[in-house]
Amino acid sequence: MGARLGAVGNGLALFAVLAACSSAATPRPSTPPPPDFPALDVTTVLTGLEHPWDVATAPDGTILTGERKGRFVALRPGGQPAEVRADLGDLFASGETGLMAIALASDFTESRKVFTCQGFQSGDQKDVRVQTWTVDANWTELTRTGTLISGFPINSGRHGGCRILPQQDGTVLVSVGDSARPSIPQDLQSLGGKVLRVDATTGQPAAGNPFADSPVYTLGHRNVQGLALQPETGRVYAVEQGSSRDDEVNLLQAGGNYGWKPDRDPSRYDESVPMTDTERVPGAIPAVWSSGTPTIATASGTFTSGESWREWDGSLAVGVLKGQELLLIRLADDGRSVVDEVSPVELDGTYGRLRTVAAQPDGSLLVTTDNGSDDKVLRVTPR
Repeated sequence: MGARLGAVGNGLALFAVLAACSSAATPRPSTPPPPDFPALDVTTVLTGLEHPWDVATAPDGTILTGERKGRFVALRPGGQPAEVRADLGDLFASGETGLMAIALASDFTESRKVFTCQGFQSGDQKDVRVQTWTVDANWTELTRTGTLISGFPINSGRHGGCRILPQQDGTVLVSVGDSARPSIPQDLQSLGGKVLRVDATTGQPAAGNPFADSPVYTLGHRNVQGLALQPETGRVYAVEQGSSRDDEVNLLQAGGNYGWKPDRDPSRYDESVPMTDTERVPGAIPAVWSSGTPTIATASGTFTSGESWREWDGSLAVGVLKGQELLLIRLADDGRSVVDEVSPVELDGTYGRLRTVAAQPDGSLLVTTDNGSDDKVLRVTPR
């Protein structure tokens, strides 16, 4: 793929009337990778899945993934894939919402604690929430232990979010979609269209949060589906889906407003407004990277590591749905601009929609496909 260097497009493409989360898939045309980019080996780790949203790797090497309609699957080192029993009888799975993010607690070795973000329905009550579980040593059963935080807005299932990023300080960051409702992203009384920061044990607002007695860490988001920690700096980046323009990568700042305000006409969800509306949201923080027009549906983020990545060691790796690609973005030293970007030809349209990209200790990446038919977990390894 050729470089765009974070260019922000102008105008709306007529064919891009669907939101970035649309199932429409349009691979971008290929161009040769730069000479400093390594060749990649792509192998299949798991197959026979249906919409695997996230993937996590335990310290013992076990790989855990989950299907959006409600099923956990684990692959232990040297073993065969096996379903992990779990009570998901109250799962709300519709549209983009269902069993979504999976994350292991920072103290997983001792606690065996797992976080999930998922739709929930019981009688007339319906929301998106973060649940907590423990898993046995043999990876046969997940046992629900509670709800960390709930009350994320929900409608038909559009813009359910969400991503979970446990921190070493005992907190958890959670991204929450805006449920496609116009007033929610700028409303501090709503958890929608936000990134939250809560205590990993109690779910209460974390100490030092920018808004008193509130879990809200940042606001003005549309649908953040990726949270990525840059290891050497501690910076956290949000990977956000745009409407018909401007998928974004945003550098999170406590209390920051990222400018999504789709209520110009309060009676409808007005997606014609800019993703970062600096005119109507004074002080809105500009994106570090933007897709411009049309969107490609960015869905996750992680950072590469290891000398095998050559000059691309430490770049931001992004899973792309509509564009059917793995996008690598090399950031400037200050983390606020883009030096270069590339989409490796080995994954360019070959595997369809790519949702989650997760860095592994050996420098490889695990990647989930999201096509709905014989989906896979792939391992991408630089030579």
